[in-house]
Amino acid sequence: MRNLFSFIALLIGHTVLLGQNSFSFEGRENNPGSKNYYEIQVSDGKDSTFIPVTVFHGAKPGPVLGITAGIHGYEYPPILAAQKIIEKLDAKQLSGTVILVQMANIPAFLGRSPFLNPLDGKNLNRSFPGEEKGSITARLAHTITQKIIARSDFFVDMHAGDSPEDLMPYNAWYNSEAFPEASKKGKAMALAMGFDYTIRFQIAKERVLQPSLYCSQEAFHRQIPTVDIECGRLGMSGEQETNKIVSSIFSLLSHLQMMPNENSNSSPSTIITQRTSVKSDHTGIFYSEKHAGDSVTKGESIGYITNFFGEQIKEVTANASGIILYKIGTPPINKGDTLFNIGHLP
Repeated sequence: MRNLFSFIALLIGHTVLLGQNSFSFEGRENNPGSKNYYEIQVSDGKDSTFIPVTVFHGAKPGPVLGITAGIHGYEYPPILAAQKIIEKLDAKQLSGTVILVQMANIPAFLGRSPFLNPLDGKNLNRSFPGEEKGSITARLAHTITQKIIARSDFFVDMHAGDSPEDLMPYNAWYNSEAFPEASKKGKAMALAMGFDYTIRFQIAKERVLQPSLYCSQEAFHRQIPTVDIECGRLGMSGEQETNKIVSSIFSLLSHLQMMPNENSNSSPSTIITQRTSVKSDHTGIFYSEKHAGDSVTKGESIGYITNFFGEQIKEVTANASGIILYKIGTPPINKGDTLFNIGHLP
């Protein structure tokens, strides 16, 4: 019995030495070195859903990293990456806390719905900071804002190419003169994650005074260093893309000194500070042999549009030189749609 008391005293003394307290979340205490699952219920009185969240509370003190996956339910690599992070992240080796939203938009995921929540037809990533008394999508945004983003010291929102979107892998950080410290830290986060290309999202000072609309931008509006991930294409699962996201998150944890440095990824990244969009001025059928990641030259023919009788009505040319970050990867096209997004290379 004396040995038992001595062992308990040693454990208590070790915890005090480390200075780590429990982490309160949704009315429960997360002990140091623990992993716990939550289902946060969301309802507008007509429709109901829930947000699955995993809280990893480290054995040692450190910052809180918030991560969201599945803001768009048809973007599968981030959702599958979140499942792998559950398996791989050991809270006993963690300094600080990770709040991981496994899937923010379950109705869109189960309904195989690109972009929109099928319960109310709204885009969750155009709904932040949300509304406590709004529609189900507005309430999802409000819940994520208050319970995840507001608790975070650093934040990552993980995306991929939805069903019609051919995307190349990249990440991005928010930059604004309004928040220089958050901008500087966000850039360092992005460059530590091991993507070949990193984009600067430049935000004007006056923009931070307006509603954020985007999940990651809501975090930045709160002066939280924030990174976006885009990794995956055309609504496909993509094991390679899924593993890339997992690797990037563990590299970030190392950069933030939340995990040991053996997972760090120091490969250089090309920074893109300017992008140009090519938009359609016709409705019809779109053809292109170009793909995300291809290089283009200003004035080059990169596709064409036909009417519904197969007659070509528009040749599409590149309006800038650079690399294709994004293109419409399916034939239907509406007037005003973005056909390509071209990143200007330094």
